[in-house]
Amino acid sequence: MATLTPDLGASSPRFAELFTPKLVTVLREGYGLAQLRSDALAGLTVAIVALPLSMAIAIASGASPAQGLYTAIVGGFLVSALGGSRFQVGGPAGAFIVLVAATVQAHGMDGLLLATLLSGLILIAVGFLRLGTYIKFIPYPVTVGFTAGIAAIIFASQIRDLLGLTLGGPEPGALVEKLPVLWQALPTANAAAMMLAGGTILLLAVLKRLRPHWPAMLMAVAGAAVVTAAAGLPVETIGSKFGGIPGELPMPALPEITLAKVQAVAPSALAFALLGAIESLLSAVVADGITGRRHRSN
Repeated sequence: MATLTPDLGASSPRFAELFTPKLVTVLREGYGLAQLRSDALAGLTVAIVALPLSMAIAIASGASPAQGLYTAIVGGFLVSALGGSRFQVGGPAGAFIVLVAATVQAHGMDGLLLATLLSGLILIAVGFLRLGTYIKFIPYPVTVGFTAGIAAIIFASQIRDLLGLTLGGPEPGALVEKLPVLWQALPTANAAAMMLAGGTILLLAVLKRLRPHWPAMLMAVAGAAVVTAAAGLPVETIGSKFGGIPGELPMPALPEITLAKVQAVAPSALAFALLGAIESLLSAVVADGITGRRHRSN
């Protein structure tokens, strides 16, 4: 009786699809000085954008700014070297804020790390089973509605810091409970924080419209920092709230792994895997439409 076994020989197309890093593919297709110059400029642009964004997303997720930077550095390097599309780059994604914040609140930072490891294993299994191809069948309205809902939750989570509000107790996590608490705290708004936030948003909008190729996010963050320091504005900073940013990467360490812990974080791990697959593959489809090439979905 014949048996069906996966063809994973070193010369098989499936082996190449699953195990050939993007870096190897790029070098094999030919890579010269012109491509290096373009990629260096693109990498610098992404790094400039990811610097403030990774810290902001980490803070909104309940982590520290330093942890956001660590994740952007390590994750960005691995995604860019091993990804399935040569026209994608790795960077922080705001859609994960709600899931990460809920996981940290329920299971702590160790639970978040364990859920991330499990989600990676799930994605590897999805690739082996060649399920990445079926992401294209996810309804577009579902994706848009999900992303819009996350955007509303993220915006609400930043109102407190945007206006410099002072709350009498901990800020509620649920949106329905959060909004009344923020409304009641409006009289405590910090005028300096409001003007600084408004000026930063205005600068971002103007640069995006008049100078779209300039690093608007970095310029806005640097400008706000200079104004705050020069004018001595009474607003919270990364240093005053979190104690600054370490100058070196920490030593990696595995979280505690027990069967009970795995079962507890399994729903979060599944959610991470699904959202990561959907966001990554949908953006790869967009890249294909621009470049005329085809990504490796598995």
